[in-house]
Amino acid sequence: MKIRIAVMLTCVLAMIAGPYAAAQGYPAKPVRMLVAFPAGGSADIVARVLAQKLSESVGQNFFVDNRPGAGGNLAFEALAKADADGYTILNSTPGIVINPSLYRKVNFKIDDFVAISLVGEAPLLIMAHPSLPANSIPELVKLAKSKPGAIRYASAGNGSSSHLASEVFRMMAGIDMLHVPYKGGGPALQDVIGGQVELTALPIAESMPLVRSKRVKALGQTGTKRSSVGPEIPTLEESGIKGYNVTTWYVVFAPAKLPRDLVTRLYGDIDKVLKRADTQEKFKEVGVDIIGTNPEQAAAFVKTEFDKWAKAIQASGAKVD
Repeated sequence: MKIRIAVMLTCVLAMIAGPYAAAQGYPAKPVRMLVAFPAGGSADIVARVLAQKLSESVGQNFFVDNRPGAGGNLAFEALAKADADGYTILNSTPGIVINPSLYRKVNFKIDDFVAISLVGEAPLLIMAHPSLPANSIPELVKLAKSKPGAIRYASAGNGSSSHLASEVFRMMAGIDMLHVPYKGGGPALQDVIGGQVELTALPIAESMPLVRSKRVKALGQTGTKRSSVGPEIPTLEESGIKGYNVTTWYVVFAPAKLPRDLVTRLYGDIDKVLKRADTQEKFKEVGVDIIGTNPEQAAAFVKTEFDKWAKAIQASGAKVD
């Protein structure tokens, strides 16, 4: 009997200690950070900064795995199917909460993921080819109303921040523009520079060098306040689109069944690097305001965003096959 009790006690202690032992030894091998867009875009840049700083801090390699396609769904599905062991995580933009409402069918649910931290956010910049006869948001609205459907706007793909930011602007301004989706922000921006399309909305930091060189012209930015990387450019709210506020944000997710101690460990590692001065300087360079919420705050933020976009998409009637 004593032997049986001892064996049972040993098993119970092993069950209790097991997860904590795993967390203490984590990460014991490289960690893959999925990104839903090609290299060079804002999500990729943020992920690479975060991966580099985590690698330096933790002493194990965090590497970026770009999985572009289907408006981000390929990356989201890959995370949903990944083992919940902490070795596959995702640096996500808003598509993860938008796509379940926007697409007629996706192979994941928002409940398939656990939010680790809301890393930060950045406004988008609405910009145009220099030949467009509009130099401000009011002038763009006037032009679009005079030529319904004639202005083409490029996006990083269906369900991307650039798509939805432009759609919300279109609806709030009461104008008609033609959406041209691309496989990433880079190709969309190149076609605006080349004059194949007139307009796009992309994260402000990656766009400002092209504004400075006059390859595109800035019309407005999408946040509630002016970004420090483009303080001379008015927000859409300042330009007459009252109540407008759409930013691209970056949340680190893991599979939903990730043990709680690993959620806590990952958050702690991310929080540590976000507080480093060199990390803050890197994010400032790319126009990202660091937020760094804990998992509970991140989960609440994700739910609010999911509900907000579900209502907006239902009101717009937009659907993607």
